[in-house]
Amino acid sequence: MSDDVGPRLRSLRNLRGISQRELAKRCGVTHSSLSLIEQGKVSPSVSSLKKILDAIPISVGDFFTFELESRNQVFYSVDELPNVATNAVIYRLVGANRENRALSFMIETYPPGADTGREMIAHRGEEAGVVLEGRIEITIGAQVRELCPGDAYYFDTHVPHRFRNASDEPCRLVSCCTPASQF
Repeated sequence: MSDDVGPRLRSLRNLRGISQRELAKRCGVTHSSLSLIEQGKVSPSVSSLKKILDAIPISVGDFFTFELESRNQVFYSVDELPNVATNAVIYRLVGANRENRALSFMIETYPPGADTGREMIAHRGEEAGVVLEGRIEITIGAQVRELCPGDAYYFDTHVPHRFRNASDEPCRLVSCCTPASQF
């Protein structure tokens, strides 16, 4: 039997939100035996493993082939967020390395006087965001509004739009848009 049975069992149990004591009770195995199996100190027989897995429930075959972790990176440190900007605005893209991203999630920084360009932008999709600090003027079609920390927006991106920091302080916001931009 594979050496990773114990850690795999512990991960699956935690993923399902079952305590060690609860699983032991459900399958009729002692808590200490289950603990030793999860620590990799004892290797269960096939029939014992089946008994434990039936209490979760999951088949033995699925137990060994089930993806416990995503193949994609899940967590990112600040130095792993590339700046995908082409102008003075800093766009830190979360998940840039993920294949088949369905959205673009960014931390945006607008230095004083920075904007997305003189021309209005329009593309297929939706965008939403919230201002974290500073102020930003957003134009969406004929609507113009200056947003402050805590203020948010959500709009269809086929409507021409523009972002501009008219203040003398940097503005930071988080945003999400669909479909994912291919930077």
